[in-house]
Formats: sequence, C-alpha cells, structure tokens
Amino acid sequence: MKVLVINCGSSTLKFQLIESGEPGREERQLARGLVDRIGASAVCSFQSDDGGREEKALAVADHETATGLVIDWLKSKPELGSIEALGHRVVHGGDRFAQSVLIDDEVITALVSLCELAPLHNPAAVSGIRAAQKILGDALPMVAAFDTSFHHTLPEHAALYAIPFELSQKHKVRRFGFHGLAHQYDIARYAALTGKRAAEISAVTLHLGNGCSATAVRDGRSVDTSMGFTPLEGLVMGTRSGDLDPALVNYLARQEKVAADEIESWLNHRSGLLGLSGKSNDMRELIAVYEPDRRARLAVDVFCYRARKYLGAYLAALEGAAQAVIFSGGIGENSPRVRKMILDSMQWCGIVLNDSANEKRVGRDGAIAAAESKLDLFIIHTDEEAIIARETVRLLRSRA
Repeated sequence: MKVLVINCGSSTLKFQLIESGEPGREERQLARGLVDRIGASAVCSFQSDDGGREEKALAVADHETATGLVIDWLKSKPELGSIEALGHRVVHGGDRFAQSVLIDDEVITALVSLCELAPLHNPAAVSGIRAAQKILGDALPMVAAFDTSFHHTLPEHAALYAIPFELSQKHKVRRFGFHGLAHQYDIARYAALTGKRAAEISAVTLHLGNGCSATAVRDGRSVDTSMGFTPLEGLVMGTRSGDLDPALVNYLARQEKVAADEIESWLNHRSGLLGLSGKSNDMRELIAVYEPDRRARLAVDVFCYRARKYLGAYLAALEGAAQAVIFSGGIGENSPRVRKMILDSMQWCGIVLNDSANEKRVGRDGAIAAAESKLDLFIIHTDEEAIIARETVRLLRSRA
C-alpha cells in the first residue's frame, strides 16, 4: 500500500510517500520533501528515491496551497505510482482521540473544536486534510494520527494536576503530552535494533530539538511525560520556557503592564535557549560560542541540567525497570556535547557513556554506552512519518 504522509507544522509541511508491505516488514520510502516558511516566500524541496531532486522558492500563502503543490508534484512522477491512502499528523487529539482514526466529517468537526488547545498546529493539520480531500476526493481513505495518543496510557496519578478535581473534570484539564509519534517510533526502532518486542521495552526517551520532551516508557507504554496540557510544560526548549512557577505569569503581566496572553506568548516564543542566551534558539550556534559567551554557556547549562533532572526523575518513576536511555530529535541525534553534559554525572545509576562512540555517533542510529554501563544508551533518528504510515495501514487493514 502506498501511503502519502502529510505532516503540517505551524509554518511547514513535510511529506513522505511510503510503500508499506506486510506487517513487520520495513517500509520503503519512495519520495519525501518539505515546504518551508509557509505564509511568506517559501522554499520547496522535493526528492524521489531515484535521486531526483527539485528545489525552488515561491510564494505559498497557506497549508492548503502547500498540500496542492506536493500532490501536483507527486502526480507529475508517474513512476511513483498512485496514492492509495493518506496519513495526517495531528498534534492534539484532546481526550477524544486515544488512537489513530479514519477521517470523516465528524472527525474533522472534532479536530476544529480542538484548535484552541493547539492553535499553532491543529489549524494547519485541518487545512491539509481539507485540501487533500478537495484535490483527491472523499473516496481516498485518510487517517489522522495524533501526537497525544501515545500518552493516553498515563496513569491518573501522572496525568492529573493538583487543582480542584471538579475543575479538571468540567474543563477536561489533564496532562496530555506531545511528541507521542516520535517517542513511539523511538521505542519501536530500539526494539528492532536490539531484537526485542516493543511491549518488552522500558526506557526513558529524550526527544531534544527546537521542541523537547522526555517520556518514561514501561512495557512499551507511556507512563509519564514532560509536556502537559500544552507543549509549554517540561524541558527547556528552543523558544519555550518549560517548567516555571504559574504565579510568574500574573506577576510579569503586572510588572510589564501587559495582558497575561502576552506573557504566555513570551513564554512560548521568546524564552528557552533564545531567551537565556539573547542570541539564538539554535543549539549549534550556542555550542560554537560556549566558552567565550557567558549567556550562551548559561543557556546550554540550564538546558542540560533540566534534561538530566527529568532523566533522573523518570528513572525513579520506572522503579529500576529501565533498560535504556534513548536520544532523538535534532539536538539529541546530532550533539555529542549535549548528550555528554546530560549523562556525565549519571554514573550513580549505572549509566556510563562511551566517549569515543558518542563523538562518532552523529545523525545515525546506534549505541553509545560503555561496556560496563548497566543501561543501554542509544541514538535513534526519529521518523514520525514511518509511524503515521504504519498507523494508517494498520487501521485500514483492521477495517477491511
């Protein structure tokens, strides 16, 4: 089955055309690409598996236009064959969607109602879904896969906030968690690399990029995760603050004489690595000036400290059952220095890094633990689109 996976970000659209065979067999990527900077002068980069590559800059007003460009390009490549199904990444499924779902009008209405919880991402996903339906027709099956679904297994004591219980129930307030597709892939890939079943894996996954999250996985199921009701909670990120005292919002609003909404925007877009360094949200740039630039050094140190603190907490949450620590995401996969800074003081719990393996392992799957380490340490190149394709095929086969 040939599945077109569409992954809409706030100002991007990534896609892969994936051929999926029998269950348990690895997928084959036929084409992939990116439309970047949607809403401005965008850059479109498309590539097929035969090595053919096209790159161009043009005005792309919205995700509907971007979706049309992708589908038109795929249609211009008859050697790729026909699209048989679509899988869409949706960031927030709320409490409504505990697993992937076949898209119909009722589902789209529900997704629109969830846009308030993920205003940067859900509207983009809905736009991509509607555009694909308009271009390809309602008859082509489409599936929505949710970043929140993997975390629906959180036990109540991990999911609930300690606010009045009646408010939690009335307003459906809980810790939803995000990056679920990435964490789900990390566990599946680690299982494949080590010859284990995903349901046997207990690990801490650290997905570190511009957005960052940690997840405690027990027997293949998420039991705690750092992001909460929104993606703002948890680790220090590129431009997000992560954990802070909630009283700080009103305090800063009074001091700066702005609305609380404005402070929330600052916490999402002007904080994290960018806010601490005053320079950049790009870890590569901060590492390059780590020694001479005090604020860049401070930003990196705070980032690594928060990640190490969550790692320790989740090892405790797993009660000694953890088998591995898994790094993924742009920083997790590509920054040996950050990985070393997070892990170097963790020998007390049996974690021992192989410095040479760590330095050499950049952007590739594999192990970085020393022989005497009691836990596996792995780098996984996350492929959210592969998980979405698998979910699409699984759901359509079960319906058939």
